[in-house]
Amino acid sequence: MSDAVPARVPESVAIIGGGLAGFTTAQSLRASGYTGTVTIIDPEGTPYDRPPLSKDYLAGKADAEQLGLVPADWYAENAVEVVPHRVDSIDPDSGIVRCADGSRTQAEAIVLALGGRPRMLPVPGGDLPGLHVLRTRADADALRGELAAGRRVCIIGAGLIGAEVASTAVDVGCEVTLIDPVKIPLTAAVGVELANRLHAMHEEHGVQVVEGMTSSITHGEEGYVVTTEDPTAGEFPADVVLVAVGIVPNTELASTAGLDVDNGILVDPAQKTTHPRVWAVGDAARIRTADGILLRRHEHWESAMRSGETAAASILGRDLPRHGAAWMWTDRYGHHVEAIGDMTAGEPVVRTDNGRPSAEFRLDADGTMVGAAAIDPGTTIRAARRIIDRGIVVDQVQLADSSVPLKKLAR
Repeated sequence: MSDAVPARVPESVAIIGGGLAGFTTAQSLRASGYTGTVTIIDPEGTPYDRPPLSKDYLAGKADAEQLGLVPADWYAENAVEVVPHRVDSIDPDSGIVRCADGSRTQAEAIVLALGGRPRMLPVPGGDLPGLHVLRTRADADALRGELAAGRRVCIIGAGLIGAEVASTAVDVGCEVTLIDPVKIPLTAAVGVELANRLHAMHEEHGVQVVEGMTSSITHGEEGYVVTTEDPTAGEFPADVVLVAVGIVPNTELASTAGLDVDNGILVDPAQKTTHPRVWAVGDAARIRTADGILLRRHEHWESAMRSGETAAASILGRDLPRHGAAWMWTDRYGHHVEAIGDMTAGEPVVRTDNGRPSAEFRLDADGTMVGAAAIDPGTTIRAARRIIDRGIVVDQVQLADSSVPLKKLAR
């Protein structure tokens, strides 16, 4: 993988994909004083924020204009052209980007911000027309049009998207069934104790929770029927079915162009691909270290933003930004959840509030914090970020004591 810095700053940058990572690349270039040509090419047009799609936007509490990452006039004011076309191919050597409508753009640097597409179920009926996924605003529009009080909604997958949609559907008044093969989802994201509490919220709000692997989906005059591999579990009728079982990274454009891919477009820590004039960012990018180790792809909002910042600095030949521990968040049933760092490493220390777990921390053997997660965290995760990034050793007794403000331990 090439790690050579371009001899000069490229005079033009074409960013393929208008998600957060692609937008942040453009924004960071301009914020750094870059005066060359910047083009964002995406069939959806102007970039927008995706997290609200499963929450306020889906519930009808936010409109399309409110999804904008920046005011609409930002693009003209910052000389960032947005081209609403689908890209069919790229030629890294010449820098030519060919679009489906026959048009083409040429740039000295190309940034692939291709994101991912929803993973479909490889089961009978998994490709039935009318099944919903949630990745784009169009997906959210289609699903929103189906949610109404009394409608039966079956959600396959209880990860972040599935859980958030379940919460939104309950709020709308739907009858919700949530199916997942894992007994307690999200333990790797927030730890066992918080994952248990979060998953229990579904049944507390009237959701039928089913542990099992979906085996088939059928459709008839009375709607859909979902079954699992457990023959004793019965059938689950639904008017609406959402498949929320993760994403597949969009690597085809990169692979066809001769770039290295392996469950993602392979990049170095500067987000550079195996071609010196092509970078990749966001959900589709996967870092390969100098030792050849393939890191796990990150599919969270902050990770996408950071990758765009890094790519912009790399394109400009500047020092790469230093990023601390990775952060994520989610919302369900009126509760806000945040996590930072690695919730699979070290040993757990749990804080409780009125007998229920409210925060979980992960400590190495020497007392160094490596991860933290909290429900309705206030300033807890902000303080945990400081503790993790500074390598502060904390006292386990104080850490478990909910009467001790975490910011006190961050000093």
